[in-house]
Amino acid sequence: MIEVRGKRISTLFSADQIAERNLAMAAEMQGKIQHDLLVIAILKGSFIFAADLIRAMHAQGIAPEVEFITLSSYGKGTESTGVQVLRDIDSQVEGRDVLLIDDILESGNTLKFAYDLMVERGARNVEVAVLLDKHSKRKADIDADYTGFECPDHFVVGYGMDVAYAFRELPFVGVVEGDA
Repeated sequence: MIEVRGKRISTLFSADQIAERNLAMAAEMQGKIQHDLLVIAILKGSFIFAADLIRAMHAQGIAPEVEFITLSSYGKGTESTGVQVLRDIDSQVEGRDVLLIDDILESGNTLKFAYDLMVERGARNVEVAVLLDKHSKRKADIDADYTGFECPDHFVVGYGMDVAYAFRELPFVGVVEGDA
């Protein structure tokens, strides 16, 4: 347990656990998804995970092109009624293998939108890598091909994930104790 900006945060997955799992996921990918591979990180939460996973992929001899897409759910209150592209990728996906990287697969709405968009654009194959998978919250019909950890039903922060733009910088995934 640490205290950051007056909040107590307990570690759910340590920096060492995450690093080890990133190497293992990259090893799983080796030889599977390398046909003109385009990695697309979904911003903002995935930026640290994507960087570390891409470096682990490099260590396995996987040399992808890297892009970023910014997506936003919109709707009334906390209920999402759709997803919109705030910043699109510049690269063509037609005929290529695409690996979507996101921090957490929860409802699945955003990842399903990104997946369908890449298929619609003619990707040869689309796979998904996520650091955390929260099956209990799934609404969309999508699963990750590569998962770092199964996530219990907690609101998590750190390693790129935030609450009110805070705690992204933490080198681990943690749970804010009490009122976030």
